[in-house]
Amino acid sequence: MAEQPTDMRVAVLTTETIHHCHFVREIAKQVAHVMVFEERRPISAEFDTQHEFEAESDAYELKLWFDGKTPALGDYAPTHTYHDINDPDCIQKVREFDPDAIIVYGTGRLSEELIDVRPDRIVNLHGANPEDYFGIDTHLWAIYHKDFDGLVSTLHRVESNNDRGGVVLSAAIPIEPDMEMHEFRAANTEVCVQLVMQGLHMLETFGQFISRPQNRSGRFYGFMPSVLKELCKQRFERYTSEL
Repeated sequence: MAEQPTDMRVAVLTTETIHHCHFVREIAKQVAHVMVFEERRPISAEFDTQHEFEAESDAYELKLWFDGKTPALGDYAPTHTYHDINDPDCIQKVREFDPDAIIVYGTGRLSEELIDVRPDRIVNLHGANPEDYFGIDTHLWAIYHKDFDGLVSTLHRVESNNDRGGVVLSAAIPIEPDMEMHEFRAANTEVCVQLVMQGLHMLETFGQFISRPQNRSGRFYGFMPSVLKELCKQRFERYTSEL
């Protein structure tokens, strides 16, 4: 097993959710200096996007990782909270932290000023292959298209043109027989932890995130409506029942 880059300074830009708390906790176990910059700005659609499997995911993850107790990002690393991650004070705090790497996981679009803090060392975790799917709810859109081979997570460089930065690493999400939709997000989160630690080891070893350019521009996807999420749940669970 590769030696972990414990002495690095890592800034995590994210939002407070159960799976993001688990992600931060796992990274903080392996990296000595982690600082979290939390965004609270709500991003929503003008139509109904909620589905019961999302609440089931929350309950499943609370039991799986936290013994049913609600976590907070600040439980695991020093955390600065902002309405907008592009707030000038946030950008200044990131700059003062002087990170070796910036990890983006689930925020809104970043400003040029924030990217420019460490333009060569800022990477984003993206659901699915950005060369096929970019935007929002990308894993769900892959399931909608019955593209189960597309259920991967990708670590890619952050550039001003959204999800078009070079691909650093990608890994398939393990799909188990009879896996249910509410279990998928937890499996993806564990893969995200692995991708980030592999990426940080790469950075420590080679002094850079080694990446390849994206070969094509994936289709943009927006929020998935509730009715299509129900269809995704049915398709995913039918697929896993036949594994």
